[in-house]
Amino acid sequence: MTLKIYNTLSGKKEIFKPLTEGRVGMYVCGPTVYDSCHIGHARSVVVFDVIFRYLKALGFEVTYVRNFTDVDDKIINRANELGISSSELAGKYIQEFYDDMDALNVERATIEPKATENIDQIVTLIEKLISKGIAYQVDGDVYFSVKSFDAYGRLSGRKLEDMMAGARIEVDQRKKNPFDFALWKSAKPGEPCWESPWGKGRPGWHIECSAMSSEYLGETLDIHGGGKDLIFPHHENEIAQSESASGKPFVRFWVHNGFVNINQEKMSKSLGNFLMIKDVIKEYHPEAVRLFLLSNHYRSPVDFTDQSLKDAESGLDKIYALLERIEKQTGPGREKEREKEAVAGESGKGDIWARFIEAMDDDFNSAQAIGIIFDSVKKINRMLNNNDISSKTMQIIKTGYGDILRTGGILGILTEPPDVYFAGKKSTGIEKGAIDPDLIDKMVLERSAARTNKDWARADQIRQELLDMNIIIEDSTEGTVWKIG
Repeated sequence: MTLKIYNTLSGKKEIFKPLTEGRVGMYVCGPTVYDSCHIGHARSVVVFDVIFRYLKALGFEVTYVRNFTDVDDKIINRANELGISSSELAGKYIQEFYDDMDALNVERATIEPKATENIDQIVTLIEKLISKGIAYQVDGDVYFSVKSFDAYGRLSGRKLEDMMAGARIEVDQRKKNPFDFALWKSAKPGEPCWESPWGKGRPGWHIECSAMSSEYLGETLDIHGGGKDLIFPHHENEIAQSESASGKPFVRFWVHNGFVNINQEKMSKSLGNFLMIKDVIKEYHPEAVRLFLLSNHYRSPVDFTDQSLKDAESGLDKIYALLERIEKQTGPGREKEREKEAVAGESGKGDIWARFIEAMDDDFNSAQAIGIIFDSVKKINRMLNNNDISSKTMQIIKTGYGDILRTGGILGILTEPPDVYFAGKKSTGIEKGAIDPDLIDKMVLERSAARTNKDWARADQIRQELLDMNIIIEDSTEGTVWKIG
């Protein structure tokens, strides 16, 4: 199957072919670093992390650029409130971004530029737009003339005439058109600023991404991504700036992810339902958070509820439990076997991987891909339950094992050995006071005594009570052990 990607610009899925065969240039708008990252940021970053991983798995050489907006009105205002410099504030939240994303097992982008480190490139691009008569300066400010770009509004499907007719925006008499936007803002007292041909000032938000994307990826990008909220005006303005300057198509595939809702309500500060990543991962395993964020198609919204996260954790447990079961079946040296299966060539890949690829080739359909994994977990468990240890069956199970690990590598999950994963869950549960290990040990001993006395009804009753507490017990010749399910 061939990779197809839904292109926001055309409104349909298109076969993906990069500008240069075998190479992909992808730019994704990163955070404006004035506060902690919330779960909405996490979805965008995780979605494009998976796309990055998948493109590499297909054999593409990917240059992935994700920027930091480290100078902006919000940053300046917040820094002033706290009585610190804008650079100090930005530095703090850049580090926090890395802490959050490292916890979520997000790979570093190939290049992670900061706006403040690309001022020269921004100034050069603005000068080019002015020289073409597309931008104009007024009192040290520089504006882009939207009427000079005939295709303005094609990404968002908006018409400039219609927007002007219903406009309720503050009118700046210095602008030629109310929708003209700032490329350069003249310096105000106490604000960070840089020298420019128009006097001291700082860049506007939109021009930063146009300058950085062209600097590191060239004038035409294969993929440009971000949240749906960026389609207008940010990405619309990027197209206008970039294509006006270069005369070339700016982006071949526009990719936008859907929002995270909280209990079926839009996440907003006015509703007080912003969930910060650092708080979410205190309550839920980071891999479960990733699994949740990928559980719906990336273009669709996903609804954050306690139950949805518990379901994601339960699903993750089932995958890890199967891996643990297979590793025990294969005997000593299972870590070497795990490593070998994870890096096996095409000859070692089976049906699970083939179906996973088919789902991901259909516009990165992670929801369907995850469903394939869960379906495979059930099937392999049934095979193990049948106690069929024939060479053919064991080969199917081992191939499935390797396939599941490979899919985990694309989705950014299954990074721990199962015993480490379950030990960590037990430790975390004890620390939170969610489980009482002494009580569980006592119940396990009581069950063992009931089994010795052939009181099967009582033994089964205790097992069910433990299951209701999300505790799984495993019997072996060496005794009984328990873990959090």
